[in-house]
Amino acid sequence: MQAFKSGVFAAVVASMMPVSGWAADITMNFGFGAPEASIYGQFASIFKSKVEEYTDGEIEVKLRCCNQISSEDEAFKAMQLGTVDGFVITSNNVSPHWPLMDVTVLPYVFQDTAHLERVVDGPVGDFMKQDLQAKTSVHLLSFGPALYRDFYNSVRAVNTIEDMQGLKIRVPKNEVMLATFEALGANPVPLAWSETPTALQTGTVDGGDNGASFIKDLKFYEFEPHLVILEHFVAMIPLFASDRFMKGLNDEQREEVIRAAADAGKEFRTQVQTTTEDVRTWLVEEGGMAITQPNKAAFIEATQSVRDEFAEKRGPEFQDLVKQIEAAAN
Repeated sequence: MQAFKSGVFAAVVASMMPVSGWAADITMNFGFGAPEASIYGQFASIFKSKVEEYTDGEIEVKLRCCNQISSEDEAFKAMQLGTVDGFVITSNNVSPHWPLMDVTVLPYVFQDTAHLERVVDGPVGDFMKQDLQAKTSVHLLSFGPALYRDFYNSVRAVNTIEDMQGLKIRVPKNEVMLATFEALGANPVPLAWSETPTALQTGTVDGGDNGASFIKDLKFYEFEPHLVILEHFVAMIPLFASDRFMKGLNDEQREEVIRAAADAGKEFRTQVQTTTEDVRTWLVEEGGMAITQPNKAAFIEATQSVRDEFAEKRGPEFQDLVKQIEAAAN
């Protein structure tokens, strides 16, 4: 009996002692609005893999696709409230919460992908992360890959800017994007993303614009026969985390989550750059879309007024960021 009591006592003491290699039970519910196979899902999967690797499994990232935990339009607010841990949100949908994000939405603001990378990976990108967190509490962990938005419609081929006249175009609820399509002569219709596929399929709108992978993943080619390579907007898909989630981590875990996001963004950016042309080819050869590649000079000229107007309208801080982006082109 005494031996039994001693054994029980030893077991209790052992259970109270720290166990080497014990893994913390931390779960990050991470959402995005598109299917798992989409470009959003691919980015999220790389992030998940790196977080779990870098933290030795202390943090498990559970991916929640297809608006399971929030819609993209509501996710930023949910992160501010702490009800969502993390989300991938298209940059133009961040602007209502933090207007400075619109510097990245301005038409033709980036000359090429190398120019964009110098901006987001340099001092401008660092400032944007710090300012967004200070003003909203949300953490911008990675700007993600750059996606040139391709235009598509169900009415006609677009070979010149005149062909844009009168087309009803679905546009996110973003002032810059609405003004851009107005400058191009189209009739922009602001719609939330959740309403967009149905509006396109039923003909409520004539067309819209998305990255090539999105057009393929959402099967828009089935009812939008005309693909137009304008590259008018460079859409980024930043990766965010709530302040509540980040504050729940210890210093080392927080650093590893930030590192995982940065590495995932760079890795996936390279993948996207090499696959965009392949996807465009697929949309034509397999998806049946007819492709046009208009001379962009008239489109760039028509949208210069949008860049000037919004820089003036948004004030000195916005203007200064635009100047820094322009300077990074050299």
